[in-house]
Amino acid sequence: MFTTRPELVGTHGMVASTHWLASSAGMAILEDGGNAFDAAVTVGFVLQVVEPHLNGPGGEVPVVFAAAGESVPRVLCGQGVAPAGATVAHYRSLGLDLVPGSGLLATTVPGAWDGWLTLLRDYGTKSLRDVLGYAIGYARDGFPLLERTAFTISTVADLFRDHWTSSAALWLPGGQPPEAGARFRNVKLADTFEWLLAAAEAAGSSREAQIEAGRRAWSQGFVAAQVDEFFRIAHRDDSGADHAGVLTGEDMASWEATYEDAVSVDFGSWSVVKPGAWTQGPVLLQQLLLMEGFADRLSYVDGVPSAETVHLAVESAKLAFADREAWYGDSGEVPLDVLLSREYTAERRQLVADHASLELRPGSPCRADVKLPAHVLRGPHVASRKDGGGALGEPTVSSAGAVRGDTVHVDVVDRWGNIVSATPSGGWLQSSPTIPSLGFCLGSRAQMFWLDEGLPNSLAPGKRPRITLSPTLALHDGLPAMAFGTPGGDQQDQWQLGFWLAHTVGGMNLQAAIDSPMWHTNAFPSSFYPRSWTPGEVVIESRFDGMDELRERGHTVVDAGPWTLGRMSAVARDSRDGLLRAAANPRGAQGYAVGR
Repeated sequence: MFTTRPELVGTHGMVASTHWLASSAGMAILEDGGNAFDAAVTVGFVLQVVEPHLNGPGGEVPVVFAAAGESVPRVLCGQGVAPAGATVAHYRSLGLDLVPGSGLLATTVPGAWDGWLTLLRDYGTKSLRDVLGYAIGYARDGFPLLERTAFTISTVADLFRDHWTSSAALWLPGGQPPEAGARFRNVKLADTFEWLLAAAEAAGSSREAQIEAGRRAWSQGFVAAQVDEFFRIAHRDDSGADHAGVLTGEDMASWEATYEDAVSVDFGSWSVVKPGAWTQGPVLLQQLLLMEGFADRLSYVDGVPSAETVHLAVESAKLAFADREAWYGDSGEVPLDVLLSREYTAERRQLVADHASLELRPGSPCRADVKLPAHVLRGPHVASRKDGGGALGEPTVSSAGAVRGDTVHVDVVDRWGNIVSATPSGGWLQSSPTIPSLGFCLGSRAQMFWLDEGLPNSLAPGKRPRITLSPTLALHDGLPAMAFGTPGGDQQDQWQLGFWLAHTVGGMNLQAAIDSPMWHTNAFPSSFYPRSWTPGEVVIESRFDGMDELRERGHTVVDAGPWTLGRMSAVARDSRDGLLRAAANPRGAQGYAVGR
């Protein structure tokens, strides 16, 4: 089949990410003798600068990885927790039924800085200066502003002018949105990075001591102090009111990134590895388990899935995401062993019919009572299609700064066999006011909590929101073989399913699998404010030729255009000959894979 680019093949190292500048910086680190962890951290920092509408220093990062010589993959949690003052009672006292999707109340403890530095300390080889220098250079000297970044700024320009004046000062030079392609500088962010670097290097010549000092400088020094002061000032959010935040410097000082076991399921010679149920990651495993029983009904012709393949994938997604809504979270026990069992899956698979379901149908693992949020029980709040309704791989941004989910992604593999998949996000320039002394804003991931008591994903101090971020690792014959992922909020594990099916069922290489037509359904509650969904809706790229059959099966089909869905990237390593591979998404002409 036709592919937009070649699948890269080499022996030294491969980097794939959502921006060409970040991928190139990561490759430069590999060329300088760094390993996959050094490169991934470098890419992460550059992405904070060049894709500021999709991630930033004040955001978060989950990472799934396998280190050379270690047979068991691990997960790094760079997702911060809800602050001590973030209680259901407090938010309810403000007259809120949902956590706002923008502003200061939506903030969790920022986790990206500590997450990246923890990974660098434990698995990298380079100094903090080595990996941070590229981001500092782009922030101080400038970078070409993406068309989508410029569009996002123009969308929220009035919000900046009227309410978030510190954001206007940074993102509206001369009072107007910057032009796409213009050279843009964030000098204040460069100053902040250099201040952190100076604090780190003051600790002496030891690489590890410098990294530890850099972590403390963030969580216990200047950054935490500036955050604490700024968050006492009320700012407008998409509830329509002005609210101060609840995050404090003490919250930042008391949190650090952690490692944990990965979750995996075996599928023949493959094992698919995900973070736990504080992310939506296990829904990919649930979908794959459900579709395992339909193996003889799945097919691809010339890189395009059959209508039956898409139908079965969509119906499986509905069941898996309904379980996500009822059972996933960090605020209660998650019966993940049952949810990922083949016995439970076999029961759930019986619900997949030849006609589309229009119901939200969570299962009952351990025969437990299903408890859903009141907002969900009231029925679908149907999303407006005026902003694309989820039909684009890029974020849908409202004029109030709310984002219906997107982020960035990076995959790296090196010649030693280290392999990393990370999905950094949060700290979107349009979703929280800029802290003027720092040159960045904090995240809005707390919008994923529910303001109902007693749910697995209820808002509670010290708990992580059940996030959509979902990097993936795959083992082949027990050895780390592939890392992949995509931005896209609730769509991440649906687009990854499409990629996986194209690769394993369709027999396509990495690039062809990424190029293959993508789809997703919006038939379950969104993780993003105002938590809308559209029963029966399937969004699919127009290169798929079975739309009429899907409609006959009862789906409401939305033609997304030929090249719009997903921002997948992937890298791989063949343990037999050591050959490395990489591919990246052509949609939007922005993602890039490099290697040799």
